[in-house]
Amino acid sequence: MATKTSSEIIRDGLWDNNPALVQVLGLCPLLAVTSTVVNAIGLGLATLMVLMGSNLAVSLIRNFVGESVRLPAFVMIIASFVTCAELLMQAYTYELYQILGIFIPLIVTNCAILGRADAFASRNAPGPALLDGAMMGAGFLVVLIILGGMRELIGQGTLFVDMHLLLGPMASDWVIKPFANYPDMLFMVLPPGAFVGLGLLIAMKNGIDHHLKERQKTLQPAATPGSKRVRVTGNVS
Repeated sequence: MATKTSSEIIRDGLWDNNPALVQVLGLCPLLAVTSTVVNAIGLGLATLMVLMGSNLAVSLIRNFVGESVRLPAFVMIIASFVTCAELLMQAYTYELYQILGIFIPLIVTNCAILGRADAFASRNAPGPALLDGAMMGAGFLVVLIILGGMRELIGQGTLFVDMHLLLGPMASDWVIKPFANYPDMLFMVLPPGAFVGLGLLIAMKNGIDHHLKERQKTLQPAATPGSKRVRVTGNVS
C-alpha cells in the first residue's frame, strides 16, 4: 500500500473522499440532527474527537492485535472514545447533549469511523493516522454545518440560534435574522428537508468536480504539428 502524502490525506478528507458527500456514510445522525447549526456543530465536534482518538489508538496497536480480534478491538476502542465524548458533553453542554440524545452513543455505529480505522489507521503510522482522522472528521463537520445552516435558514429564517448551548452565555446574542416576518418552512426542518438538502450538496460537489475536470482538459497543452515526426519507408515514385 503506497503511503499517502499529507496533502493527499487533507484533500481526501475535505473533498475527494469526504465521508458525507462521497462515501455517503454516517447519514443517520447527519440527517437527523442538522435542523440547526448548533446541533450540527455539537455532533460534528464529537465525531471529530472520536475519529482522531480512535485512529491514533488503532495505529498504535496495529502490530499487536491478531486478525481474529481486530474488528472487535477496533469497536471497543471507538466505544471508549464515544463514552469520553458523551461524558464531556454531559459535563459541559448538558442541554445540547439532551437535544442530540441517542445520536451521541450511536457514533459507535458510524461506518465512517470504523471504516477509517480498518482501511487507514490499521495500515499506517500514528502521525498519518491522526491526520487522516482529523481531516475526515473536519470534512464531516463542514458538511454538517453547511446542511444545518441551510435547513435552519430556510426552515426558520434564522442562523446560530441557541449557540449558548455550546459556547455559553457569550453566544446568546449571536442569532442572525436576515428576514423580517419570515414564514417558517416546516419541510426543511423535517427529515425530508434533510434528504433534499444533502442531495443538493452532493449534486453541487459533483458539478464542481465535473467543471474542474473539463477545465483541466482545456488547459492541457495541445500537440504542435511539428511535435511528432512521421518516418516514411519504401520507394517514392
